[in-house]
Amino acid sequence: MAALLADLLSLPLFIGGVFLGISGAVGVIRFPDFYTRVHAAGVTDTLSAGMILTAMMIQAGFTLVTVKLLLILIFLWYTSPVASHALARAAVHTGVPLPESADERDQGDASSSN
Repeated sequence: MAALLADLLSLPLFIGGVFLGISGAVGVIRFPDFYTRVHAAGVTDTLSAGMILTAMMIQAGFTLVTVKLLLILIFLWYTSPVASHALARAAVHTGVPLPESADERDQGDASSSN
């Protein structure tokens, strides 16, 4: 009975984590510029890993393996956003162009039509 409950609790987390991982990969491929790609990878990577590791902790029960998975989760939650921020900041400093905002595009269209 306990194994069934663990399976029922962890299955949605596994499915959600895999879905987010795949959607992040699709975002990296499909998004138009570097900054949106870094954002897609950073956000989905952190949440995807969190969901998958939480599901693995449920499957492992209360053991030393759970403690190790929790430490990995804490490490990823701190390092993944910092790494994404460092990538974006390095891109700004090296001159990777920032994307246009919707307001800038609209102003450009209005000025070109006059």
